[in-house]
Amino acid sequence: QVQLVESGGGLVQAGGSLRLSCTASASTFSSNFMAWFRQAPGKDREYVAAIRWSNANTYYADSVKGRFTISRDNAKPTVYLQMNRLKPEDTAVYYCAATSWYRGSYDRTSDYSYWGQGTQVTVSS
Repeated sequence: QVQLVESGGGLVQAGGSLRLSCTASASTFSSNFMAWFRQAPGKDREYVAAIRWSNANTYYADSVKGRFTISRDNAKPTVYLQMNRLKPEDTAVYYCAATSWYRGSYDRTSDYSYWGQGTQVTVSS
């Protein structure tokens, strides 16, 4: 029912910027949280950032704090991830996630029931 469509990935030099977008589509959709996760080859999927829809409060993993910004657009609905000062270690497939309910956490893959297909971000040195 709910589909998340991501875009904006690509190849960028270290120190550069990219903006990822994720749009949700459904006949009826409401989300307590939307988030971004990433997964590099051979590694577990890791939390990047989350946004609480009701108040737009944002939350970040320590590894991206100060460099990445998550934001929302209520009209579509869409969530963005602005990535600045990118590093080679940011290279990964980035996944958008959403949950329509909150059980007390927002930074685990198990917190989310809807996932996008992923978009590749490659940062060269």
